[in-house]
Amino acid sequence: MELERALPRHDMAAARWALLAGNFVIGCGVMVVGGTLNDLTHDLNVSVAQGGRLIAIASLVMGLGAPLLAAAVAHIDRRKLLCLTMLWYALGHGLCALAPDYAWLWPIRALTVLSAAVFTPQAAATMGFMSTPAHRGRAITFVFMGWSVASVAGMPMAAWVGERLGWRIAMGMVAAGALCVAWLVWRHVPRGIRPPALSWRSWRKVFASPLLMAVVAVTACQSAGQFSVLAYMAPYYKHGYGASPEQISAMFAWFGALALLGNLYLNRVIDQTGPARAVTTTLAMMAVSLLAWPLATTLPWLALILLPWALSGFATNSGQQARLGGLSPRLAPALMALNTSAIYLGQAVGAAGGGWVITHQGYAPLHWLGLAWVVVGLALSVWAQRAQRADDARHAGVAP
Repeated sequence: MELERALPRHDMAAARWALLAGNFVIGCGVMVVGGTLNDLTHDLNVSVAQGGRLIAIASLVMGLGAPLLAAAVAHIDRRKLLCLTMLWYALGHGLCALAPDYAWLWPIRALTVLSAAVFTPQAAATMGFMSTPAHRGRAITFVFMGWSVASVAGMPMAAWVGERLGWRIAMGMVAAGALCVAWLVWRHVPRGIRPPALSWRSWRKVFASPLLMAVVAVTACQSAGQFSVLAYMAPYYKHGYGASPEQISAMFAWFGALALLGNLYLNRVIDQTGPARAVTTTLAMMAVSLLAWPLATTLPWLALILLPWALSGFATNSGQQARLGGLSPRLAPALMALNTSAIYLGQAVGAAGGGWVITHQGYAPLHWLGLAWVVVGLALSVWAQRAQRADDARHAGVAP
């Protein structure tokens, strides 16, 4: 069923914006620890590496939870599911803000981010289900753009709030935002959306496809590469360049603004250029920034070197969502869940690896670890792009 034809244009637009707002709050909540890492580690009296484990633990939970929860919630009306997910997110962040110490914070945080494991893939699958094939790629990338907006506004705000008001206030702000989004989703997302439940046979088709699994692996590798560095950017700016709270916030805002610009451009061209080509290009741009990293002797130079990476970082995730949605629309719920799982498992691997590097060798080698992961992802993306072209050629002129 394609709801885009049945829904008035205004209602369709309102649903898109509600789901974008949801991904914005999800993104703010996922990134709030990285943005407030300086104050959080000081307040709880833990090391930067131990604080970074909060990111790794949360990412591991989200990565494992996304495909498992996708099967568990398949029968639930998507409006109800997405609304309840945001209410859980609000409750969890409120409790995180009240956590007395690290021993209490990490399990609460782990349970809280189960919402992210559900919302992002189900929002993408819902929008894909509501859209016609001609507009599906653009609709999915539009919804995922909420993550880019979070990097523009949420991450810099979290960094500034963390430095000036404290990490607990930042957590409370995410909780308040989640409550607002729960209301928006309930008001604007149509009821009765239930994408077909996936059988075990469908899951087996996904895991048996080298092409689909290679594309999912691309997501995991690029996510690991990015979060080897991104997870520790706040302390890196402070200790590596002596950055003030305002400078840290400005650097996050610079990165986020460019990420939003890159995602906006991708959203305009992805249905014409194709998501596979777009993803391969963005991965190459990331590699350029990480390769040039040693040239950044000052904060302004680092801001310039970050430009290709920032333009491509979030666009890659959006492109991957559209890439998988286009490869097999019938398997989209499973693919979106696996892709989300790959994003978060990659973050867990990247954050854990980055923490190990900092503990044993300091901040300087972080970019080399990130570059290694991105290069592997780039190689997989090129292979998958060629395999897709060969598969399309074999099926040219064959009726579906």
